[in-house]
Amino acid sequence: MKEVPPMVSTKDLAYLEDMLNWNFIAIKKFNNYLQWITDTDVKNFFNDVIAHYKENYMIIKDCLNLGGNNE
Repeated sequence: MKEVPPMVSTKDLAYLEDMLNWNFIAIKKFNNYLQWITDTDVKNFFNDVIAHYKENYMIIKDCLNLGGNNE
């Protein structure tokens, strides 16, 4: 097969849903941890981590919204 079929299998969809959930949970956890951190450097690091997870979340969501056609 030289081309990827223009469909997402149920297994693929379930995996993408899992990835969305993993990123969403990570965002929630790091936001929760921020409440307890007083060190500015650590807070900045956690904010960077949260931004990274949010970016991942949006990429996956955009791919699903575009049907995988994110050119």
